[in-house]
Amino acid sequence: MSDHNGVNRDSGGNGPGSGSEEGRRGSGRREAGGDTAALARELRRDVRGEVDFGAAARALMTMDASNYRRVPLGVVAPRDAADVAAALAVCRAHGVPVVPRGGGTSIAGQATGTGVVLDLTRHLRAITDLDPEARTAVVQPGVVLDDLRAAAGVYGLTFGPDPSTHSRCTLGGMIGNNSCGSHSVAWGTTADNVARLTVVGYGGDVRHLERGWAGAPEGLSVLVNDNLTLLRTGFPELPRRISGYALDALLPENGVNLARAFCGSEGTLGVVSEATVRLVEAPRARVLAVLGYAGESAAAEAAPALLPYGPLTVEGMAEDLVPENERTLLPRGSAWLFVEMGGDTPAEALSRAERLVKAAEALDGTVVTDAAAQRALWRVREDASGTATRMPDGSEAWPGWEDCAVPPARLGAYLRDFRSLLADHGLRGTPYGHFGDGCIHVRIDFDLLSETGVRRFRAFSEEQAELVVAHGGSLSGEHGDGQARAELLPKMYGNELVALFGRFKDVWDPAGGMNPGVLARPARLDENLRFAVLPRERVDVAFTYPHDDGDFSAAVRRCVGVAKCRTESAAGAGVMCPSFRVTGDEQHSTRGRARLLHEMLAGEVVTDGWRSEEVRDALDLCLSCKGCRSDCPVGVDMATYKAEFLHHHYKGRPRPAAHYAMGWLPVWLRAAAPFAGALRAASRVRPLTALVKRLGGIAPERDLPVPATRTFRSWWRRHSPAAGGEARPGAVTVVLWPDTFTNHLSPDVGRAAVRVLEAAGLRVAMPPRQLCCGLTYVSTGQLDRARAVMRRTLDGMERAAGLPVVVLEPSCAAALKADLPELLPDDPRAAALASSVRTFAQVLEEYAPHWRPPRIDRPVAGQTHCHQHAVLGDAAERRLRERAGLTGALSGGCCGLAGNFGFERGHYDVSAACAEEQLLPSVREAPEGAELLADGFSCRTQLDHLAGRRARHLAQVLADGLPDRPDRRR
Repeated sequence: MSDHNGVNRDSGGNGPGSGSEEGRRGSGRREAGGDTAALARELRRDVRGEVDFGAAARALMTMDASNYRRVPLGVVAPRDAADVAAALAVCRAHGVPVVPRGGGTSIAGQATGTGVVLDLTRHLRAITDLDPEARTAVVQPGVVLDDLRAAAGVYGLTFGPDPSTHSRCTLGGMIGNNSCGSHSVAWGTTADNVARLTVVGYGGDVRHLERGWAGAPEGLSVLVNDNLTLLRTGFPELPRRISGYALDALLPENGVNLARAFCGSEGTLGVVSEATVRLVEAPRARVLAVLGYAGESAAAEAAPALLPYGPLTVEGMAEDLVPENERTLLPRGSAWLFVEMGGDTPAEALSRAERLVKAAEALDGTVVTDAAAQRALWRVREDASGTATRMPDGSEAWPGWEDCAVPPARLGAYLRDFRSLLADHGLRGTPYGHFGDGCIHVRIDFDLLSETGVRRFRAFSEEQAELVVAHGGSLSGEHGDGQARAELLPKMYGNELVALFGRFKDVWDPAGGMNPGVLARPARLDENLRFAVLPRERVDVAFTYPHDDGDFSAAVRRCVGVAKCRTESAAGAGVMCPSFRVTGDEQHSTRGRARLLHEMLAGEVVTDGWRSEEVRDALDLCLSCKGCRSDCPVGVDMATYKAEFLHHHYKGRPRPAAHYAMGWLPVWLRAAAPFAGALRAASRVRPLTALVKRLGGIAPERDLPVPATRTFRSWWRRHSPAAGGEARPGAVTVVLWPDTFTNHLSPDVGRAAVRVLEAAGLRVAMPPRQLCCGLTYVSTGQLDRARAVMRRTLDGMERAAGLPVVVLEPSCAAALKADLPELLPDDPRAAALASSVRTFAQVLEEYAPHWRPPRIDRPVAGQTHCHQHAVLGDAAERRLRERAGLTGALSGGCCGLAGNFGFERGHYDVSAACAEEQLLPSVREAPEGAELLADGFSCRTQLDHLAGRRARHLAQVLADGLPDRPDRRR
């Protein structure tokens, strides 16, 4: 059926499984033994942390980074170990299952569940002890790996395992999945680096686990001793065996290591409340040897021979996953091994790497010593889990067989057979991963939307499991079995050992309440697929979503849950996701918002479609910075999704006052232009401005933007060639876009740009009348109005067709470049105008390549505009600054004002906190005499409001460096 907002629904139920495929099949889930309201009431009574059974909280936890979806009853964020025990006791009393959850980046479905989800990331984040002499750390389960590595790094130590999600995955999740990462050839898996665990069982009992039987549940030692022969013969020997339970760690010859046996249990035995982990010495110097091979099998066959050289990593990747602009760093070949070598000194690390390159039988090889170049290559590798979700033709690819492992010596042969199996099923995938350990990551273009596609997924999975076993491998080599592979464990271990796995779980969890349906007595691998609940008919939308074939559901499906948006530091030039870094709340991450949109389309948990208040509230703190458009590995574009949602949400009903005040800013500024002088005087009357802000939904902490007494266009009418301005015969003509901000609020930027462009030998023209890119209407979701404005713009630009269009305001340039063609796809003029847009630096570089800018020779501070970062790129700006002697880098992140966002009532605190992340510190730390650069009006305004500092557009700085000349047209 379809609701009044046009979002198709399969069911309108509120509870988990009401009418859903999951509810009909069951899949090992335990239904609540009593009233959900009573469960929530008792949890709130006994747990000091947050207890949330609302639709938004549940919707945020329906999925992890896998293909699976299970709807929980509620979410509990315990404050301490006592809270964990209390929550587990209440849940057992009610017969409700519990799922412990860290960063939610599991790719096999083990971080989803139908009962109560324990969110261990909100409070349990303390490193309670770090002993550099013993090389150990005591951590709570919600500690993010990079935080532990930073704390240990002070002492020259690190935690060895490092999954590609190291900036957001948690130690508890790593223990649950026995995570590894690229450095496992040197330092092993998480289980290899755990000394002691404190775990809480279903019901609240606490156990302390290390070596020996102390702390073991009753009956465990008997179970092991009765099955010694099976345990000694049933497990394959290979470095990346993660599948199943590690019962062989309890063999007497292996030292009866309870803590190790618990690792990789995927939340099915208990909840880790504290862990003592081992640290390793971090090499003081590292270099990266990159070896080129003819293909992936050749690279795989070469990898084992490199292990005797003591590498820290041996990672493999084919050309499919390496962007064109990064390939200049790579040697000849179509597949590469990235081999990191360490040493006490750079010279030692370099010598070891050169020795390895010389000994390797590769087509070509190089050693990368530059730290920035190494980081660029590692970013390519770390983003591959997202990048690989799209095939070269743009079609979707999914996990499910993400991390099988075989003995390293078998990897080349395995990859050939794997490619053959893909071809037999008409499937495609691009393998990459930990070649030194024989572990391969791959995402495959399964069709998980149709019944035929799901049947093929199952058939392939069964044959793939047999192929892995035939090569002596493990179904999981890193991320665990979850729901994706646990059903197939009998193919790897046989029925007798898998039955023993079930008895092992029962000893720890006799009531069966810990993460049912995972590992022991698992759900089927083709149940609970997260795509099953999405509408089959396309939703009527305003944007075209060209990279998703116009399908809004496909656009939302882009988010696979790798959660790069949950990174808590935008170190470097990154932007995504500023609101999450301020609030730390999942609903304010790009992933969280995508999850809510997914559930809005599904209609089971979020039931009001486009009218959903849960989605509206989550999007309210989205700054529309567009950072996710470039920083998200799969290109989720939440700014566009937000505009789309607001368009439907407020269709036919009143909007917030700020939408009228800030969304219609071009209209108000145009109307106010004749009265600019009077308005500037009125802006100093505080009661009057307070009233205006209250009526306009503007934050009381903000100063209102005041129009200039003379617009840029009025200056231009006197300056233009027709009015006696300069016109050089034969000069290239460029059209200077008179954006609203430059025209009414910063005309000095426009005047400076004209002066520089003319000094560079360009002829400057302007449209015959004031035009608008539609940005403010797009950002407030007034898309019908935006399209009308854009059509008038296209009419007004017809005489400028084919000329480069210089846009000084980055947000306006981004709107013309991206939003215009996506809102007016049927008008060829839209694509033509978008392709003609250039930034100030881009037009100088492209059309005045021999012009030498004035030497300014000053350090700079400030910020690259987030829209420029995401849509336009800033390479030309960096090169222009360098040529002008403006030294230093601009900060990343987002200024926090973000157009209308920071002006809206209720956003001031978040806006200011975003600025405090990178922009304001970079300005405070700038050397004396530094030039503050900010090409965006928002960035300049934020610096003025929060720091009392004046920043300038690059055009203004360059214009000041030009030789003085008389200008009677000022």
